Amino acid sequence: MNLPNPAAASTTPAIPNGSGAAAVLSAGIGAFTLAVLAVAEDKSAVIKQSLSFYRPTGPLSGVTTVAILLWFVVWVVLEWRWRKRNVAIGRISAIAIVLLVLSLLLTFPPVADFL
Repeated sequence: MNLPNPAAASTTPAIPNGSGAAAVLSAGIGAFTLAVLAVAEDKSAVIKQSLSFYRPTGPLSGVTTVAILLWFVVWVVLEWRWRKRNVAIGRISAIAIVLLVLSLLLTFPPVADFL
């Protein structure tokens, strides 16, 4: 029967969790951006016109393009800053979950119409 050697386990370097945390938080920010832009273009004619990058799809093209670009930029910046660090993954995950829940609520028509 092989039992783990506690001495060997303590010398193994820990893998930083910053890269994973950057991906999780950037996903939450990207989803929230998508929801906010979708509501904003629905409420404002100026925003709707400015987000129409491709006429056949209308403002949806701008909403998704801006949200994807912001998600990617946030991911790259956070990855660059956190890649070799251990961060508070629990707090970051909680923030990402809150952003995802808010995103879902904002894309639900009764909530969006209430705003």
